[in-house]
Amino acid sequence: MFRLSSRITVFVIAVISISHAGVAAPPPNIVLIVSDDQGYRDLGCFGSDEVKTPHLDQLAKQGVRCTDFYVTWPACTPSRGSILTGRYPQRNGLYDMIRNDVADYGKTFTAEEYAVTPERVLGMDVQEVMISEVLKQSGYATAVFGKWDGGQLRRFLPLQNGFDRYYGFANTGIDYFTHERYGVPSMFRDNQPTTAEQGTYCTYLFQTEAARFVKEHKDQPFFLYLPFNAPHGASNLDPKIRGAAQAPERYKKMYPQYRDNLVKGKRYGQEALVPSKQKARLEYLASITCMDDAIGEVLGLLEEYELADNTLVIFFSDNGGSGIADNSPLRGRKGLMFEGGIRVPFIARYPGRIPADSVSNEFLTALELFPMFARLAGAKLPEDIVYDGFDMLPVLTGEKKSERTEMFWERRGDRAARVGNYKWVQSQRGTGLYDLSSDIGEKHDLSAENPEMLAQLQTRFAQWKKEMAAAEPRGPFRDF
Repeated sequence: MFRLSSRITVFVIAVISISHAGVAAPPPNIVLIVSDDQGYRDLGCFGSDEVKTPHLDQLAKQGVRCTDFYVTWPACTPSRGSILTGRYPQRNGLYDMIRNDVADYGKTFTAEEYAVTPERVLGMDVQEVMISEVLKQSGYATAVFGKWDGGQLRRFLPLQNGFDRYYGFANTGIDYFTHERYGVPSMFRDNQPTTAEQGTYCTYLFQTEAARFVKEHKDQPFFLYLPFNAPHGASNLDPKIRGAAQAPERYKKMYPQYRDNLVKGKRYGQEALVPSKQKARLEYLASITCMDDAIGEVLGLLEEYELADNTLVIFFSDNGGSGIADNSPLRGRKGLMFEGGIRVPFIARYPGRIPADSVSNEFLTALELFPMFARLAGAKLPEDIVYDGFDMLPVLTGEKKSERTEMFWERRGDRAARVGNYKWVQSQRGTGLYDLSSDIGEKHDLSAENPEMLAQLQTRFAQWKKEMAAAEPRGPFRDF
């Protein structure tokens, strides 16, 4: 398969709404905001009485809050790949992390060493078609500012995948101030590495770029993808920094109940001063509030330019919260197949279409984003590509029930399936069958009580595995 521009024609849907003046109504702008490792409960609108997220809470009041929204993987790279392709990680090929594990042991790379590491050379298969390509073909201005996480080589970068503008980092995490990943400079502007803004808190930089993009493209349809790295831990080898997010002092002062201190601990097998649990929670919460303010500026510009009524705004986390996050009432955290690893907070606002201050308990996933965005843009999905989701806008508006009845996950030896309200997990951290309609915390294993249902979910998972194996193969991990 070749790239979209050389072999796929995007057809404009003939039925376009017409205004009373007889002029075709412009397609809506799309603003897609993704946070990094944010806990299920770490939003005011999702029940937290601690974290300060006034802008996201207001967004929820103006739209819908979804309680049963899932991502495709319990960590960042595969999850974010599915957001952009609308396909299971096992189908698009990016079904594991792109990172150098030796960083866990304190390894510092020279530039020459890093240049040939997996983290540097792997990326999303170039045969994959991203939603940015479909939207660009439909006349949208497109931009991404933040965590790309789809590969660092030129062929993997956003400008080669349908985006007009890019500022951010292409790997899985950085130090918020130095913009280095374990000592390696990691920021890009478009296709070029840059250190020009080194020292400036990265959330501020992503905020500035997003605001500039909205101002420059307020008179045409635009797709703004804003994937923050907050509140992910800082990717810095220094034991005093690693293990916590980072936030500006003014935001940390908003949480005086937490101490900003280091304690004796271990890192890389040796004694070291490390962030205390209180400091880790402090940096985490403060980074979320800073991100919330950045989102607030973007939302404010939509209002200022009278774009809000014709803009779909989406917010969710790329996976479950890390160890310092609050994922209650869910079990587990990032990296696990329990609900705390894969069910995430989700908000959508589209005035006039999505009822304000509404809540949806429908079964939905990130796989539904691609078809929904394409439909809104007036584009048909490429006919020779298998997509794993559907247009969920009628579900968000309350007009229809969700078409989704099942979902499957696999991370190396860990696996899970949800069919209806039943969830099966088989993993190193626990195994069981759970009825999510009465046991959202996955506390009561029903395997012995309901062996028929257990067998049904295991059979469906096996069938899904066969379907994924039969799919047209993709790199970078699959052998073909």
